[in-house]
Amino acid sequence: MKKILVIGAGGQIGTELVLELRKRHGVNHVIAADVKEECTDALKNGPYVKMDVLDKETVQSYIRAERPDDVYLLAALLSATAEKHPEFAWKLNMEGLFTILDLAKEGAIKKIFWPSSIAVFGPTTPRVETPQYTIMEPTTVYGISKLAGERWCEYYYSKFGVDVRSIRYPGLISYTSLPGGGTTDYAVDIFYHAKKTGEYTSFLNKDSALPMMYMEDAIRATIELMDAPKENVKIRSSYNLAGISFTPEQLALAIQEILPTFEMMYNTDFRQDIANSWPDSIDDTSAKQHWGWKEKYDLKAMVETMLKNVDPSKLN
Repeated sequence: MKKILVIGAGGQIGTELVLELRKRHGVNHVIAADVKEECTDALKNGPYVKMDVLDKETVQSYIRAERPDDVYLLAALLSATAEKHPEFAWKLNMEGLFTILDLAKEGAIKKIFWPSSIAVFGPTTPRVETPQYTIMEPTTVYGISKLAGERWCEYYYSKFGVDVRSIRYPGLISYTSLPGGGTTDYAVDIFYHAKKTGEYTSFLNKDSALPMMYMEDAIRATIELMDAPKENVKIRSSYNLAGISFTPEQLALAIQEILPTFEMMYNTDFRQDIANSWPDSIDDTSAKQHWGWKEKYDLKAMVETMLKNVDPSKLN
């Protein structure tokens, strides 16, 4: 059986990824790792190790001893938070990647997943149906680090044969964990407020269309990419991935179909400038052709699932 290590397991993606991998590979074969002393309650059904990805020697020692087949490196500082702490964001987002790439280069890891983001695009990128290969001039620390990471992933593959795979995630929507500091997080936060107070103030304007994806689709895409035969993975920078594109106004209207009294207000902040530099929609033809990607959730299905499952008591 495979041995799988997920670093950054306590985050929005990591929590659901660990749970799904444990379903598929067995609880004891998927090790959750995060910087916190104890794992979240959701992950207590299986092995957990405290791991700071910036503690290079500890990470190296652990992986050389355990020799996991697959490592999912999810530890990162997200877009809005990274703008507040740019030097630390660069350090966290890049140094951890180098540590894992070098371990794979020496043979301690067979396969790596590292997430990129639509943040690699910028204001000069075509906004509608953004192609796989296009102008990439990011204007955020997060986007700069992700673009640099993409280039390093491709370099390690072409120069050293490191089997690294990546997806440019759109905004991700989930009810399992609270938002983690991203520009697209309004599309998660809104559901908690809709159920708790019946109103929400968006930090993006009503017409800001952004590519989004329901988390179940994102987790499935991640695992499908990692399970794809090596010869089918033809892009070693990062794959475009699309799900649903919508504006805050369209999301509010979809919520009002179920909660007619819900009210949406708008008060934009610095995250609006970040959103303005990102695409409206994504062309993911390459992912569909190379390894068979296909989304399942549309806006209506996502809204129904979120309103059914979010627990508003989790809000402070």
